[in-house]
Amino acid sequence: MCTAMSFTVANHHYFGRNLDLEISYGQQVVITPRNKPFNFHEVDDLNQHYALIGVAAVMNDYPLYFDAANEHGLAMGGLNYPDNAFYADSKAGYKNVASFELIPWVLGQCATVDEAKKLLTNVNVTNRQFSPNLPASPLHWLIADQTSAIVVESARDGVHVYDDPVGVLTNNPSFPKQLFNLNNYRTLSANTLANTFSDQVNLTDYSRGLGTRNLPGGMDAESRFVRATFNKYNANWPEHDEIANIAQLFHVMHSVEQQSGLDQVATNPAKFEYTIYTVGYDLDKGSLYYTTYTNNQINCVDMNKVDLASQQLTSYPFINQQAINHVN
Repeated sequence: MCTAMSFTVANHHYFGRNLDLEISYGQQVVITPRNKPFNFHEVDDLNQHYALIGVAAVMNDYPLYFDAANEHGLAMGGLNYPDNAFYADSKAGYKNVASFELIPWVLGQCATVDEAKKLLTNVNVTNRQFSPNLPASPLHWLIADQTSAIVVESARDGVHVYDDPVGVLTNNPSFPKQLFNLNNYRTLSANTLANTFSDQVNLTDYSRGLGTRNLPGGMDAESRFVRATFNKYNANWPEHDEIANIAQLFHVMHSVEQQSGLDQVATNPAKFEYTIYTVGYDLDKGSLYYTTYTNNQINCVDMNKVDLASQQLTSYPFINQQAINHVN
């Protein structure tokens, strides 16, 4: 499973994402410069394109991005969407793009959500595998820039592109159902609410935080969607303190992380889904921040510190060992 969100603080723009899985694919931070070709199977190759920074597994010198942002501040993440995602065979008259090609295809040539919407017109997400040993993952995607966000879902009746007014995405069910489900939580509040139970029953606000008492806390996708959206809109963002905003981003993302042992996905042997990494993008500066399950230290990679006109990938393995400062 996974959680992703975009948001703006005092005209500064961020994109965050948790990757929740039971196995790791050796992912690392990968920068793809402008002149590193993206070769696609059916649509036109991109020999020159916008530079990308993101988290990817590199196979045969090809970055399989889980999420990424380009130099113009457009970000995109693929999230698990089992049972609902449907990839078709290639279709004549369509832009046939394999699911693993979609992130570089969009981010390589689109600077804004509006441009992405136009590019995605008449697209067909195909069922082509990257290799025989790497089948296509069932995904849907959140795409966001500095002002708006959309969700892309490939279903049996075609590809759907939805405006995302809350800038949040998790997993199943489909995005329209997730968005509608927020109506069930419209009475949540960061404030202590008045007694509306009955004016004939004396009820007291015996604890702080009673306005959030019905905020769902499960590991399931619907619960995380509600919790992430509520926390995003009610968290105290420091506005003009960039370091504090990055720290708050990770607090919000970690509020929907999955701890190992709480979501069993296999038996014999037992396997548990957990948040392998959390990533935050500063979409204005081209910086990527991350933590991992075993290292809560926030680490930063700046795409502008490498040669973005080169033809070679630049990779930074995750720092997974926990850094603990001893103060005595």
